[in-house]
Amino acid sequence: MTIINVLLICGGGSAEHDVSVLSANYFESSLAKSDRINLLRLELDGNGHYFDQDGHRCELTSRREVRFDDQNKPAWPVDYAIPCIHGFPGETGDIQSYFNLIQLPYFGCESEASSNCFNKITAKMWFTALGIPNTSYIFLNDMNQDAIEQTQTALNEWGSVFVKAASQGSSVGCYKVDNISQVEQVLKDAFSFAPSVVVEKTIVARELEVAVYEYQGKVIATLPGEIICASNTFYTFEEKYNASSKARTDVVAQNLSKEVAEQIREYAIKAFKGMKLRHLSRIDFFLTDKNEILLNEINTFPGSTPISMFPKMLQNHGEDFTAYLVDSIESQL
Repeated sequence: MTIINVLLICGGGSAEHDVSVLSANYFESSLAKSDRINLLRLELDGNGHYFDQDGHRCELTSRREVRFDDQNKPAWPVDYAIPCIHGFPGETGDIQSYFNLIQLPYFGCESEASSNCFNKITAKMWFTALGIPNTSYIFLNDMNQDAIEQTQTALNEWGSVFVKAASQGSSVGCYKVDNISQVEQVLKDAFSFAPSVVVEKTIVARELEVAVYEYQGKVIATLPGEIICASNTFYTFEEKYNASSKARTDVVAQNLSKEVAEQIREYAIKAFKGMKLRHLSRIDFFLTDKNEILLNEINTFPGSTPISMFPKMLQNHGEDFTAYLVDSIESQL
């Protein structure tokens, strides 16, 4: 039996660093169940430095080896990598570009697909090009008077808007605006997280999520799950990951017609295939009270914390996460 050296990388130094570490715990415990996998876990800090779990500094070289600053520690050859990093540099596609350069096989979406999904402006252009309905929006490239006036006009037209940093994940830099007096400060806050900003029409709707993944040569979409927030709130970063969160998650959404569920799954698979995604993604939708389905966003490396939806939906669909991971690894080697 051939043993596979798998490098699990977490952290990254972004606002989602700590969540990435929690997700890596799940990947590590899942892969520990396979006798084919020899795992090395590294944490990447905000300065681009790697450290092992004993705090030893190291680097991933172009020879596909982990080399340690401590010359007494031997180099560790890498067969496969799992970039378990939420936000930069994982979901942005940066670290995948390096893997491509050194021809190291890796888990998850490739560089271009990751980048296209992470940038909300690019993603929405793709959704529209693929013929998948999504929310009305405008995008802003500079924090100036014109941006303020455009946002005020949108707010007057739509009644309520969401202002979102274009290149952030997990609701980082995302604000709901109902009052025109909030616009200027909220735009300043959003632009502090990213060079471009999206302003979307607020949709009063159910928030539904689908786990889409490749397994044994097939693209599979689970039944939609649902995020149920407290009244008049939205699913902020804190609500997603705080132990005191009042949001509820249903692995399978209740009171959803078969026709609507199937249409959402069809859109999810269409987005997955059309945007050339790979291995896994969580695809999020809005469902209005008129049964209008709108694609909200795609998460190319969904969280795998104890309260995350993706692993729960995968398990509910009948998959064993360890078997799924090992199958994905073996299919590329």
